[in-house]
Amino acid sequence: MTENGMNTVNQPSAISQGSLSYVAVVAAVAALGGLLFGYDTAVISGAIGFLRTRFELNSMMTGWAASAALVGCIFGAMFAGTLSDRFGRKRVMMLAGGMFFISAMWSAMPYQLFDFIIARIVGGLGVGAASMLSPLYIAEISPARIRGRLVSLNQFAIIGGMLVVYFVNTMIARQGGEAWNVEYGWRWMFGSEAVPAILFFGLLFLVPESPRWLTEAGKEKKARNILTKVGGSEHAEAELKEIKDTIAMESGSIWDLFKPGIRMALIIGAGLAILQQITGINIVLYYAPEIFKNAGLTAESALSDTVIVGIVNLTFTVVAIAVVDKLGRKPLLLIASAGMGISLLLLGRAIRMEQFEGPWVLLFVLTYVASFAVAMGPVVWVVISEIFPTKIRGRAMSVATVCLWTACFLVSVFFPYMLETFKGSVFWIYAGVCGAAFLFVLFFVPETKGKSLEEIAKSWL
Repeated sequence: MTENGMNTVNQPSAISQGSLSYVAVVAAVAALGGLLFGYDTAVISGAIGFLRTRFELNSMMTGWAASAALVGCIFGAMFAGTLSDRFGRKRVMMLAGGMFFISAMWSAMPYQLFDFIIARIVGGLGVGAASMLSPLYIAEISPARIRGRLVSLNQFAIIGGMLVVYFVNTMIARQGGEAWNVEYGWRWMFGSEAVPAILFFGLLFLVPESPRWLTEAGKEKKARNILTKVGGSEHAEAELKEIKDTIAMESGSIWDLFKPGIRMALIIGAGLAILQQITGINIVLYYAPEIFKNAGLTAESALSDTVIVGIVNLTFTVVAIAVVDKLGRKPLLLIASAGMGISLLLLGRAIRMEQFEGPWVLLFVLTYVASFAVAMGPVVWVVISEIFPTKIRGRAMSVATVCLWTACFLVSVFFPYMLETFKGSVFWIYAGVCGAAFLFVLFFVPETKGKSLEEIAKSWL
């Protein structure tokens, strides 16, 4: 141990440049699961209008078509943890990749609406599994000193997937007129997801299994080889010993989730996952065009400003990747929740009082998105991927991710009603939630910067 309480294996000298490149490539492959997460959840935005016309959907059925994937997300996250604890992280990620491919092809060629909804639920199963397994896998294979940056790649990939599908949808829509898009365009939009799905599935053959899962499964030799590639032989031996010592302290029972120490970790993980969703990010992203039109912008300007929102989201996620292992998790989460709350207060006032021009509303939205992207998006995934002990990490992350997707579903269902009822004041409600998030982080979330996963796990045991 060094005087700052960190293991020597976590110091820069223990990790060669070559091994950093290896780990970065492996993390990038796993982050393709995040790209598919973003791609799958955003592809519906460009296709739903044509789909509604093609199948002559009423508002209720349109809602089902648009949100069916969320049902799959909840169940995908629910079962992926148990499956990954039993069969390995890599195999279940490959299963998720297969689900993405099946969903893409099936969604593009449904015989009727029922087929389409089932296909989207299958895609949601893949999203739910990938949303928890990609950051978990990256956390388990990464050295402590760069773990935050590498796990944050997953959030970068999610946003990147959303931006990619926006441009793909636009390119496809321009290939023909309204009639062509109603008959064929939306099919190509959903089918286009097969390309990144095949890429993700194929590249997973080239990456190793999680060394922590291998150790827990009794495959110590394979785990040692992977850890040696990551940081050299000294790093591998020290890390392997710490992993084994920590696993020996854990029972791996599902009931461990409710032991006093682990229960606190579960409350923190699930709490952060829920707060990520109920602080309003999806309602700002999904309803940005409507927000801008309500502020007096034209429809064309509203769509252009929505693209700007996406670019700001991506840019500040890069900022998060750069600073998360320097400033720490907790300071960034505090800055983010405060910035989001202030932005929503101003946004609510602007819309409710009708005293500001459209550009001011755009500024408040961009400030909110930047605040989210610098921490509440990527750093939440970092924290919930690293705070749980190895034997129950998959199941514990499942619980947290199910909470996240359930919160996302409820926000999506109730926000239109809240906006209609409360108008601009609805953003003040979300600002209050941001205030609650600030207090939750301040009093309950520990700093995990620079600590090995085993150090973090031992703090709960």
